[in-house]
Amino acid sequence: MSKNLYTLITGASEGFGRALATECASRKMNLILVALPDPKLQFLAETLIQKYAIDVIAIEKDLSIEENCVMLYKQVEELNLSVNMLINNVGISSTMFFGEGSIDFYQKQVKLNVVTTTLLTSLFLRMLETNKPSHILNVGSLSCFFYLAKKQVYGATKSYVYSFSKSLRGELSSKGINVSVVCPGGMNTNPTIIKTNKANNWLARQSIMDPEDVAPIAIKGLLNRKEIIIPGRMNKLFLIIDKLVPSFLIKMIANNHVNKFKSYNIGNETINNTVFNRLLETTN
Repeated sequence: MSKNLYTLITGASEGFGRALATECASRKMNLILVALPDPKLQFLAETLIQKYAIDVIAIEKDLSIEENCVMLYKQVEELNLSVNMLINNVGISSTMFFGEGSIDFYQKQVKLNVVTTTLLTSLFLRMLETNKPSHILNVGSLSCFFYLAKKQVYGATKSYVYSFSKSLRGELSSKGINVSVVCPGGMNTNPTIIKTNKANNWLARQSIMDPEDVAPIAIKGLLNRKEIIIPGRMNKLFLIIDKLVPSFLIKMIANNHVNKFKSYNIGNETINNTVFNRLLETTN
């Protein structure tokens, strides 16, 4: 890949974002890594530079603030960097009953999952057109195909990402810009999630994947210009079953299963466990 082209990845300091950054680096892509202020981000950048001999720029920004999205774009321009691949990974996950969440939490979840993805795509669109052939990868979720208890707001935001990606793909394909959406199932992204995943029943555990296994599938699908990327055989099987089994039965089974999950909110490199909600009210 040309030295003056960069892949921009949001939410890049840990979890799926970190795995995506490592996978792209292994393919000799220069990187712009964006995440909340955290020493882990700079450490990751330095590690990738040393291991893969690429250029990595680390930028600390809270992208739930719209002005910071604009500032990110301006900073990239000022550094004279050319982006030809945009990976909209940043977001907030959650599994909880609607009444367990606060208005502030839902507002931030919608901002990061919906507004930030849309705004960054708009800001970098002309740059992507200039550097075509180029790519946009939006991170959706398997939950966008189902209507699940405890996944109401999160699932809705990922349904937006899915619909936005499919429509945008048709619009931009003639301009040399590929748009793909990856819809992973559950992933072992941090200690709290790993603990929760281990408590699931046998069937649910079969669909859980590590970010390091999902990232290569996502990037390979993106570069192959695949429209929808579903990582994992079990997750593909779930979608097939959904089409064959009556919807009322699917909903009954799925909701009964999800209702057994321990409630949690997973933010952009931030964990808000319901047990510690009061303690974490002032954190990002």
